[in-house]
Amino acid sequence: MSETTLTPASAEEIAEVIAELEQYRQRIIDDSLETAKGVKLPKKLVMAQLEKHPEIAKIDAALERLRSQQGAT
Repeated sequence: MSETTLTPASAEEIAEVIAELEQYRQRIIDDSLETAKGVKLPKKLVMAQLEKHPEIAKIDAALERLRSQQGAT
């Protein structure tokens, strides 16, 4: 059996992951708003629902952890 050792992520790697997560988060929002336009839902209602979106919550939690890790490096 081989053992995998994890090395701490570099500041550059953390910044790259943060940027990718931010892009993914924005894409979810943009796609949801575009879909809402098609069915004529108010933007305010859509944004309220997006605040509860489970994927966005996961992304926000990950971003918070990464930013605190980034500040520690």
